Parts: sequence; C-alpha cells; structure tokens
Amino acid sequence: MKFIILTLFPEAFESYLNVSLLKRALAKKFIKIELKNLRDFGVGAHKVVDLRPYGGGAGMVLRVDIIDRALRAIKAKQKGKKSKVILLTPQGKVFNQKLAKQLSKVDTLILVCGRYEGFDERIRDLVDYEISIGDYVLTGGEIPALAVLDTVARLVPGVVGKAESLVSESFSESAGRRILEYPQYTRPENYKGKRVPKVLLTGNHAKINEWRQKEALKRTKKRRPDLLRGLR
Repeated sequence: MKFIILTLFPEAFESYLNVSLLKRALAKKFIKIELKNLRDFGVGAHKVVDLRPYGGGAGMVLRVDIIDRALRAIKAKQKGKKSKVILLTPQGKVFNQKLAKQLSKVDTLILVCGRYEGFDERIRDLVDYEISIGDYVLTGGEIPALAVLDTVARLVPGVVGKAESLVSESFSESAGRRILEYPQYTRPENYKGKRVPKVLLTGNHAKINEWRQKEALKRTKKRRPDLLRGLR
C-alpha cells in the first residue's frame, strides 16, 4: 500500500518515519510513503500557494488551482490503481478504527495537509474524504496525517508482526461490538501491594480469555459507554 502526503513541510515527517514499526514496514516494502511538497506546484518565482480570502479576514487561504494541479499530477502517476484523496480538516468526519479499516483496502491514500487560515471551499470537490482527528484546531494537517498514516498502516498485512494482536486492541470489533482493550500486566507480580489478577497466573487460557472479555466490556461500560449504545 502507498501513502502520498501533500504538505508544505515534508521535513516534519522524517523523524517519525525513521523509527519503530513504520521504519520496518518501509524497509520490508509492506508500505510505501511519498512526501510531496505543495510548494513545488506553486506559481511564480516564490512558488505561491495561498492568497488572501475574498471578503477580507485574517490569514491566508490555500488556492484551489494549486491543490488541483498537485492532485492531477499525483494521480497521473498512479496508473489506474485504486486511490482515495483525504483532506485533513477539523470540519471533517471524526476518524476512527472502522474508517481506518476501510481505507486500508485501497492501493493508494493521498493525504492533503492544510496550513494557514484554511482551504478554498472548492477544494472539497477534489477529495473523497474530509477527516478530522478530534474537536480541536491544530497548526496544520501534518499531525492528523501522521495519525491516519500510522493507524491505517498497522492494518496492512505484514506491518504488525502478529496479526492476532490487532484483534483484541481497543476499538476493534469483538462479538459485533467495538470495545476497549482488556487490562494488561507484566512483572513484577506484586508492586507496592497491587497484585496481578490470579487468573492470569493459572495458565488456563479458557479462563484467561473469559476474564479478558469481561474486563474489556466492564472497562468500556465505565470509560466509553457511547461505544455500546444501541447494542444489546
């Protein structure tokens, strides 16, 4: 799977892409990542990509013609592969694991990072999804793009070493429900009087799995009851 990130600050991604899981996934070619500098598609000697908004107001707005030019150039190189374009914006649909799973099925994800005051409204007609990572405003779309990239990449076969580890994670579907992950423990067995639950020390996998399911459901009811609404 390929990720193409259109941004004014490609260097913002370099350190994160050179560590841990994503670094290994890139080295083993489970995924590909291309960083495209939006400035390369700008106009004039200064490679301008934004202008003041019509009607007045603070800040600068990214130009529709520049984004359109960039996306057409990127798509032209995909050679018929299935691709989706995502606009990272606080006005978009809130990103979640279900959407990440859908996006992991395409060949190429093109992530468009905003900056400055925002986008020309007509840019929305050029994309397939508008995605937000929460109800707050960031300086730009680079952090949301990393969040989407990391979440979707983990679902690509081979990226996570043990595929079964994805099944019990928070927000994965268990018995038709999206629930939080069960509590996890490791050594020491007793730390300042707080002990590891005895069932985890029995070696009885059936009982351990039963305990984990109950604890996951209990935790979800307490911390995120909204995930269980509408379900029996």
